Amino acid sequence: MSEANNRIPATMRAAVYREVNDVRVETVPVPLDADGTISAGEVLVRIDTCGICGTDLKKIHSGSHSAPRIFGHEMAGTIVMVGAGVTHFVLGDRVMAYHHIPCGECYYCRKQTFAQCETYKKVGCTAGFAAAGGGFAEYIRVAEWIVGKAGKTAGMIRIPDDIPFEQASFIEPTNTCYKAVRLLGLQADETVLVIGQGPIGILLAALARRTGATLLTSDFYAERHAIAAKFGLHQPLDARGDVVAAAKAATEGRGVDVAMVAVGADALIRTAMAAVRPGGRVMLFASTQHGETPFDPAAVCMDEKTLMGSYSSSVTINDEVARLVFEGYRDGSFDLTRLISHRFALEDAAAAIDLASHPQAGSMKIVIKP
Repeated sequence: MSEANNRIPATMRAAVYREVNDVRVETVPVPLDADGTISAGEVLVRIDTCGICGTDLKKIHSGSHSAPRIFGHEMAGTIVMVGAGVTHFVLGDRVMAYHHIPCGECYYCRKQTFAQCETYKKVGCTAGFAAAGGGFAEYIRVAEWIVGKAGKTAGMIRIPDDIPFEQASFIEPTNTCYKAVRLLGLQADETVLVIGQGPIGILLAALARRTGATLLTSDFYAERHAIAAKFGLHQPLDARGDVVAAAKAATEGRGVDVAMVAVGADALIRTAMAAVRPGGRVMLFASTQHGETPFDPAAVCMDEKTLMGSYSSSVTINDEVARLVFEGYRDGSFDLTRLISHRFALEDAAAAIDLASHPQAGSMKIVIKP
C-alpha cells in the first residue's frame, strides 16, 4: 500500500540514453508498479532541478553503461507518493536524494571506504530501465535503503522551505568535494593549488579555503576566475602560463603543500606532482576513466610526495554537508546557485548535455528543470 497524489500521470518525459552520444527526450512510464503504487519503504519524487555532472557525461560519451538508461543524480524535488512504513517523510516534503548509500556493515564500510561497498555501488534512485539516478526525468523512485528509517541518516535529506531546490541540488557534489578536502587534513599554514575552476574545482577550492589554508586556483578562463572570486578565491593562476613556476613563486620556491586535480586530464597529474613540495600531497578528484599515465616514481619515494584519490560521497558527513549548504545559502557565504550559468527545460536536455560536454568561457554549472 502507498499514499499517493492522485494527479500522478501514467507517463512522463525523460532524457533517455539510447547509445553512445545519443540522448533522446521521450515519453516513458512513471516508475511505478503495475498497480500504480510503490513498495514499502520507498518514495516517489517529482524532480524540480537536476544538475549535469561530469560523470553523467563520461557515461554518455564512453558507452561504459548499457542502454537504455536515464541518468542524472544531482537532484532535488518534492515527494508525491509515500510507500507503506515510511513515517519520517510525508507528501509534499521537499527533499534531495543521494543515489548511493552503503550497507554500513561490510569490510569496506568498517574502514569507511564507502565507495567500495557493494551496496554503495548499487544505484538506489531510478526513473525506469536500469537504475541510473533518473534525475533527467520528471519523476524518480527512491529505494528503501536510500530513504532510510526515522532517526537514522540515510540518503534522503529534507530541504527547508527557505532553501531553493537549485541550492539543494548541490548537496551531493558538495559531499564528494568535502570528503576529499577532509581526507587531506589541511592545516592553516598550508598552500593549496586547485587545478581547474569549473563548478567542482570551485567547490573544492571554496571548501579547502574554509580550513584557513591559502588557495591558488588555475584555469584557462578569466570568466571562471571571476566566479571563483565570489567564493573568496583571489589568487588565480593563468593555466596558459607556467603553473608550476607560479606555484613555486607563491611559496618561496618550495611548491604548494597540496595540489588537487579537478579536471579529468591525465597530463595534469604530472603538473600537479611537479607543483607540490617534497612531502606534499596530490589529490586526484576527476580521474574516473581507466588508463595509464607516466609519473616519476622517485618523486613518491625520494621526494616523499603522496599521490592519492577520492571518489564519490561519504554517508558520515551527510548531515554536516546539508547544514553547510543550507546555512551557506542563508548567510551568502556559500550560495551555490551562483555557479549555475544555464538552465534548460527537460525538452532541451540534449542541448544541455551538448553544452556541458563542450565547456566554454561562459558556461559553468548546467541544470535541467523538468
